[in-house]
Amino acid sequence: MYRFLLTPRWWGINLFVVLAIPFCVFMGTWQLGRFEDRVQSHEQAEKQPDPSTRAAKPLDELLPVDKVTSGRPAVATGTYADQFLVPGRKLDDRQGFYVLNMLRTDSGKALPVVRGWLPGSATGARVPAAPEGEVTVTGDLQASENSRSDGVNARGGLPGGQVGMISAATLVNLVPYDVYDAWVTLPEAEAGGTGGAMKPVPAAAPEGSGLDLKAFQNLGYTGEWFVFAGFVLFMWFRLVRREAEALRDIELGLVPEDPAAAPEGPAAPEGPAAPEGPAAPEGPAAPEGPAAPAPEDPASPDRDVAGTPVP
Repeated sequence: MYRFLLTPRWWGINLFVVLAIPFCVFMGTWQLGRFEDRVQSHEQAEKQPDPSTRAAKPLDELLPVDKVTSGRPAVATGTYADQFLVPGRKLDDRQGFYVLNMLRTDSGKALPVVRGWLPGSATGARVPAAPEGEVTVTGDLQASENSRSDGVNARGGLPGGQVGMISAATLVNLVPYDVYDAWVTLPEAEAGGTGGAMKPVPAAAPEGSGLDLKAFQNLGYTGEWFVFAGFVLFMWFRLVRREAEALRDIELGLVPEDPAAAPEGPAAPEGPAAPEGPAAPEGPAAPEGPAAPAPEDPASPDRDVAGTPVP
């Protein structure tokens, strides 16, 4: 009964099922692994001490920034140069902007330093001046931002002196020197009172280290891929069952093998006959008199040639 599975048509269906189910299982397993990795990273981050409480190290020893070095205190020495404002940044549920200064180090490269946060609009804002001369800063190390980072403005079109993303790829186009692929945020106000009006910006957790929305998206995708695999298998069984039932009905004679040999159905009923027109009215019947004698046949033997009765 199941020989139809070896027909060319069913070979194509079977090949699709054989390839689709392992693919769905592989993708679901991969998404589940991504979720488990995020859970493991989150657990490890909770067990480790706060990066900001660890001993400060020179900047070059902590680069490149990863999940381990992100948030670690980094020490750099140099001179403040260009200054930029980073609008659209929230702190304590208030809208404001970051004050970002480029620290030129002895290596010739510049380290972006977020000196603090101010409320309000960045346009026309008065910002405390940066310290002059050579300074040594200790700030929490952060990786360069990207388009998925919170508060980033990747659309562009900002006024001069403003930048929407703290990233080496963005800043290198605005300054005539190289930029470190990292930045630091000062945990305290600057000494000397020059940054007293600004609030320190807390360091953010490294991307992908917590149970954020993306982690639960991976878990949701896992379920979707396994559902797809089950749906493909269900549809294959359903098609096989329908095909087998149709062949069984043919063998039992319930369905003719040749559709053209199927008996004709009952003749369609004829439509209603057209109504007849009104009958012509009959006139008055003529009175019946004595019946006229029927004319006699001249060829009768009782008559002669002239038709005279023969006695």
